[in-house]
Amino acid sequence: MSRLFVFILLSVTSLMPAFASGTITVVGSTTVLPIVAEAAKVYRHRHADLTVTVSGGGSGVGIASIRQRTANIGMASRDLSEREKKALGGAVEVFAIGRDAVAAVVSKSVYRHGVSHLSLPQMAKIYRGEVRNWQAFGGPDAKILVIDKEPSRGTRHVFAKAVLGSAHARAPGASIISGSNNEEQAAVAASDQAIGMLSMAWLNDDVRALAIDTDAGRVEPNREHIADGRYPIQRALNIIIRHDAPAEVRDFVAFLLSRQGQAIVAKVGYLPVK
Repeated sequence: MSRLFVFILLSVTSLMPAFASGTITVVGSTTVLPIVAEAAKVYRHRHADLTVTVSGGGSGVGIASIRQRTANIGMASRDLSEREKKALGGAVEVFAIGRDAVAAVVSKSVYRHGVSHLSLPQMAKIYRGEVRNWQAFGGPDAKILVIDKEPSRGTRHVFAKAVLGSAHARAPGASIISGSNNEEQAAVAASDQAIGMLSMAWLNDDVRALAIDTDAGRVEPNREHIADGRYPIQRALNIIIRHDAPAEVRDFVAFLLSRQGQAIVAKVGYLPVK
């Protein structure tokens, strides 16, 4: 999965405003984006006259797009904050279409040199800048390259809340701020001493997920441990629409929650909700 920005046209039509009949505009989380993008490809076979555009920007952008009425569907890989709920005034509906684990990931070299698991307090020490060398955790004698994410990113909110105690906590130990999952994946893979945070669907051979040491034992970020609730950094993958969303938007939402839509969630690498 390497899409930083996905733009899909499901029929050849002229450009239309976000709420024009026959057009669905989807904006937001790059974690949720691959699900919606793949679903949109399949959906065109049922609705050849419908145009669907899908683009990223982060969960905060997706939520803001619904508030500002610049998109029909917002994608968010986190829950809405109380401030966002207040700003939306109860005028929206939120649907969870999948579940995901946020993994603490390290460069392949770090993993091979012995760092394959950490506790949440150990991760917190890294992100707070209290520990700066991998040797402290049985790894190589190398400085830890800490990669954070932009504040608007859902992955960052979920990770920071679990590791640092607050979705808005600062990470003074970080020296790089990334945006999308694609950017973070590339930054960790390009280094031999990095740590970052990624959706489990973005793991590959060059970006290794750490198991988390808990009181109940060591837990890997996988579907089994999302389903049984053991993995401590997980979240719902949400889509958001307004109460007055047109029929074609609601039909697309229903497709995402259908058996075929949920099969796409699994295919992309996440845990279906049904």
